[in-house]
Amino acid sequence: VGIVANQPSAYAGVLDTNASRKGARFVRFCDAFNIPIVSLVDVPGFLPGTGQEYNAVILHGAQLLYAYGEATVPKITITLRKSYGGSHIVMGCKQLRSDLNFAWPSSEIAVMGASGAVAVLCGREAKQVKEQGGDVKQFLAEKEEEYSEKFANPYQAAQFGYIDDVIEPRNTRFRICRGLAQLAHKKQDLPAKKHGCMPM
Repeated sequence: VGIVANQPSAYAGVLDTNASRKGARFVRFCDAFNIPIVSLVDVPGFLPGTGQEYNAVILHGAQLLYAYGEATVPKITITLRKSYGGSHIVMGCKQLRSDLNFAWPSSEIAVMGASGAVAVLCGREAKQVKEQGGDVKQFLAEKEEEYSEKFANPYQAAQFGYIDDVIEPRNTRFRICRGLAQLAHKKQDLPAKKHGCMPM
């Protein structure tokens, strides 16, 4: 089994050009030798900054996306903590034909984290609260909690079919083993074509 995982102790687990390139090469290697892929996701996004832009982070992120989309081996994805925005998509999401997608109950699957989303969505309201002499910190904390309950949780994703099941952390190994046994004889063919248009 090939395991693709984010490392939250290094840059909070963000994807940069090197991580994306390494991941894409590894996924393609596993697919070439018919090795099932297990993805353990804890990713807050792509590393921002001009250095990453100059090094073509979008191109390398697209290569990882392409590698997952083209892979025909069994693919199981488990969201451990957070999975935000574009990085959620490139880490083996359901829309890229991942076979089984699970999430821990404490995980967050959303466009962005609660604090960032609230800053964008409630900026004007927070300004009005400040002008009226209210407690802005309390207002923002309440909005963040509301956002987390409504959107930044695995249950919302499961409701829309992006997650197959929300599982307890202690059952992770069992569900991976059962999933691999279930997918042992998976046969999947790509559409007939001369070749794909891989990002280069």
